[in-house]
Amino acid sequence: MCPLPIFQLFAIFAFATCGGYSGGLRLSVDCVNKTESNLSIDIAFAYPFRLHQVTFEVPTCEGKERQKLALIGDSSSSAEFFVTVAVFAFLYSLAATVVYIFFQNKYRENNRGPLIDFIVTVVFSFLWLVGSSAWAKGLSDVKVATDPKEVLLLMSACKQPSNKCMAVHSPVMSSLNTSVVFGFLNFILWAGNIWFVFKETGWHSSGQRYLSDPMEKHSSSYNQGGYNQDSYGSSSGYSQQASLGPSSDEFGQQPTGPTSFTNQI
Repeated sequence: MCPLPIFQLFAIFAFATCGGYSGGLRLSVDCVNKTESNLSIDIAFAYPFRLHQVTFEVPTCEGKERQKLALIGDSSSSAEFFVTVAVFAFLYSLAATVVYIFFQNKYRENNRGPLIDFIVTVVFSFLWLVGSSAWAKGLSDVKVATDPKEVLLLMSACKQPSNKCMAVHSPVMSSLNTSVVFGFLNFILWAGNIWFVFKETGWHSSGQRYLSDPMEKHSSSYNQGGYNQDSYGSSSGYSQQASLGPSSDEFGQQPTGPTSFTNQI
């Protein structure tokens, strides 16, 4: 497995930048009657981004009557799911570190530890992908709902041309953007670690044995074929020498013929 402190560090960045966020925006409504104006309307929101519960009051520029409004949207489900995945990923990587250091023998016993580690790694890879994608969509909704231009459209006073409505400052979303980036980085980290964890399981070793057995059989049959061919060549050479032997003997007996004919004469 890859160095586990990297998993823990990336998980901490993911849930800290999302779960620890708090921001806000400030608007101003300048009415024709200056006594009815409000030049500092603060709207604060934070994790888990239940924006429909964020309420604020604005002037109507029609006497002292005030209008109570609320932001639009609820991204709590995607934000809470993302943070939950990050927290559990951190806890699992922390527990895996303890097991790898102090219980290495128990981890490899009966191949149970690597199999569990492989399955959990696959599950967390999938959860990181789903959680990061959902939170990216949720963050997009949060940005639209807290856009000062969109909020100003909710105010009745801003629909009158005589009144001046403007945004004093917009919310800073840099840490939330960072949380999405770390979410997808965690997915890449966990998905890339699947192969390293798989090599520690019995499935990988059994697959290697399955591939090596046919190659061994093929090489052994080739060696046997070469041995038979060599033995066949040596035996054929021996038989040829044996067949040439008697012919030389017969050739050596030919002088006996003329000798016996001379003696007869």
